[in-house]
Amino acid sequence: MKREILINAAPRETRIAILEDGKLVELLADRPDNRRMVGDIYLGRVDAVLPGIQAAFVDIGTEKSAFLHASDLVRQSADEAEDDDDDDDEGDEPTEKKNGNGNGNNGNGRRAKAPPIQEALKRGQEILVQISKEPISTKGPRVTAQISLAGRFLVYIPDSSKVGVSRKIGSSAERGRLKEQVQNILPEKSGGVIVRTVSEDVTPEMLQRELNSLMAQWKKIKRKMHFQKAPSVVNRESGLTRGLVRDIFSDKVDSLTVDSKQVYNEIVGYLKDIAPDLIARVKLHEAQVPLFDTAGIESEIRDIFKRRCDLPSGGYLIIEPTEALVSIDVNSGRYTGKKDPEKTVLRTNMEAAQEVARQLRLRDVGGIIVCDFIDMETKANRERVLQELRQHLSRDRSRTKAFAVSDLGLIEMTRQRVRQSHYQSSTEACPTCNGTGRVLTPETIVRRMERSVKRMAVEGRRDNLLIKLHPDVAMYVLEQERDLAQKLQKAANFSLEFRDDPLLKPDEFKLVVKAQGRDVTQQYAIA
Repeated sequence: MKREILINAAPRETRIAILEDGKLVELLADRPDNRRMVGDIYLGRVDAVLPGIQAAFVDIGTEKSAFLHASDLVRQSADEAEDDDDDDDEGDEPTEKKNGNGNGNNGNGRRAKAPPIQEALKRGQEILVQISKEPISTKGPRVTAQISLAGRFLVYIPDSSKVGVSRKIGSSAERGRLKEQVQNILPEKSGGVIVRTVSEDVTPEMLQRELNSLMAQWKKIKRKMHFQKAPSVVNRESGLTRGLVRDIFSDKVDSLTVDSKQVYNEIVGYLKDIAPDLIARVKLHEAQVPLFDTAGIESEIRDIFKRRCDLPSGGYLIIEPTEALVSIDVNSGRYTGKKDPEKTVLRTNMEAAQEVARQLRLRDVGGIIVCDFIDMETKANRERVLQELRQHLSRDRSRTKAFAVSDLGLIEMTRQRVRQSHYQSSTEACPTCNGTGRVLTPETIVRRMERSVKRMAVEGRRDNLLIKLHPDVAMYVLEQERDLAQKLQKAANFSLEFRDDPLLKPDEFKLVVKAQGRDVTQQYAIA
């Protein structure tokens, strides 16, 4: 599989596109007003301790206090350091490891017993925490007290005693060699280490140099703590571009193209120290045509906010984000096949399985996902679709899990969520429909207006009234209910005048008393 990275760097926005076999599968964006926070380390102050939910809220200087669960206070003990397998997931946020993602696992897949939160923390106490999940919707950031520092080859965990090696290094002999090398260079009682996937075939000297650098960084953070007052930031994670080059740019990536000379020089300078053999794969885009236009992916980026996503055979997906979950509906569309309906359905579902996995990565969708594939008669075909989905999900850098097909024919999934999706971060609720995607019909607005006028008449008011309507509603009255004004005037016993107002929302109207020019809409427009 051919993998490419494209970096479009502008003063107010950096966008990174990851392509697999020429197809866009991942988009990362960074803006000054929406900076990535995962991995940042803060000196916080405990705002509140809540024994009922075994959690605390920590003031780290953000708009909302950070959430700290008791399981994120658990430290690994020496007897938990026997597992020689851990997984950094090759994510762009290496701090999102198993025992630091709020699940309380100790790295062996077993849940470590968390101490009661009220015994570990007191209100007003200062504590060093690291962001594991950014603010999403109405929630503040999530933090962990299990600090980790990521390098290219190693992740250093000061409060651990474990040496783990990424499962993605396929050879058990290589994993054993790397573990032994790190154990030999790691000073006693100085912390734990996870050896990352890219460390395969790395020399002991390079591991030693990076370990020394990470340990020196941790000493600097501890010194800094003593000279700062909570809440304050103590250490920031590497920027988007540097972090991505550090975490995923390896010999498995065919090329990295960037359209900024400054960023190109920064990347080359960074690679000189850690991976000089990769410099030849870094290219500078100097053509007048924008980089993403040259790659033909701007239209795909624009389409990531659409509900509908077409499949090659003629079927399509409908992707609907909601507060609780994301629903994906698979439809056969214009594809009807030839003779065998089961084959038609299977082909559509197999295409949909590939596209669902791609769209989750591309849109950066997280949390609970429910996918309604087209019903299939045979269990074997249902299993084929599930395995196809799981195979393509395995390429995702975020952790995912797809469960078996339910009795209702649904596949439920989860995908690691550490920040807002592109839909959440790049769009806002419509001021007219308030995010529902629907507005009231002209007829419904006219009936509401009619009831409001009758309320005025019941009170005995006899003011001449100017009724302002959105142009679409006014056109409806003109075309469908021409005698409305006459009927209302007779029922209300005062004169009415309709007027269109393009400044109104489609489902809005105004009642204005002519003599005073006074708006009385709120007084009478209940429903």
